[in-house]
Amino acid sequence: MDILLSTLSLDDIDVINLKDFDDFWTKSILKDELLSPLSHYFVAKSGEDILGFAGLKFLLDEAHITNIVVRKDKRGLGIGSILLEALINKAKETSALITLEVNEQNVPAIHLYQKYNFQIVGTRKKYYDNKFDAYIMTKYFD
Repeated sequence: MDILLSTLSLDDIDVINLKDFDDFWTKSILKDELLSPLSHYFVAKSGEDILGFAGLKFLLDEAHITNIVVRKDKRGLGIGSILLEALINKAKETSALITLEVNEQNVPAIHLYQKYNFQIVGTRKKYYDNKFDAYIMTKYFD
């Protein structure tokens, strides 16, 4: 499967069926993020088929990963890694570090971030659904 990355567009958001991904993002939130001058989003496609998307928000000299979302039926194929590498490369252009929160229960995601040398630097209590803690993970650029 050939995977091409590009900048996520408003047209992409209109055709995304969020039920194929996860239920914690809405099209309205994505559109607001996409319109923010502080954000940058990528989309991974095979042809016209949207496989995943991921975003960054830039604040001062930091980049914050807002999401990496891969379609449920396409997980485990390396799409998350492709999106993460794009986010890291974009963040390196202007930032001293890249950071994120990840549900402590999401072991595959934690392993992915550790593979790219993110370190757990803290915890946010009951961050997800007022129930699950989030690890704060950060990668510093040299």
